[in-house]
Amino acid sequence: MIILSLDCATKTGWALIKDGRVFESGVQDFTKRRGDSNGMLFLRFRSWLGAMLDTGPALVAYERAHHRGGAATEIAANLTGRVQEECAARQIEYTAVHTASIKLWATGSGRASKEQMMARSVAFLGRQPIDDNEADAACLGMMTWEEYGTQTPERKSR
Repeated sequence: MIILSLDCATKTGWALIKDGRVFESGVQDFTKRRGDSNGMLFLRFRSWLGAMLDTGPALVAYERAHHRGGAATEIAANLTGRVQEECAARQIEYTAVHTASIKLWATGSGRASKEQMMARSVAFLGRQPIDDNEADAACLGMMTWEEYGTQTPERKSR
């Protein structure tokens, strides 16, 4: 089973997990270009997400968006909505995980710092992460593998 884990933001961290290890990961930058609306960011994200879903994940895990208000919250909530929409359209299972749960699993503290999460992700990546977004995605992916990796959600026939 392949798991795609996402830390959705303007700079989205991602990881593909298979057989209990991260086999590919990175950060995709959706920073708005001069004159772009948020809609253009969402269209680029959706196109990229479609290509990622074409790799065949049976499950997508994403970090739940925090609702603190402001532009960052609006973007994160809209990106996670697109994850839900695309997964539903392709009949791929998905799950949202709270940030504190990921941190607690990875470090033993639900209030772990970005630096602690980056340090923990080295064990999963075999190298330093590009940034905290990739680190969070790697930790989320491994947490999800631990919980669901031995199960095989079947893709519903189209």
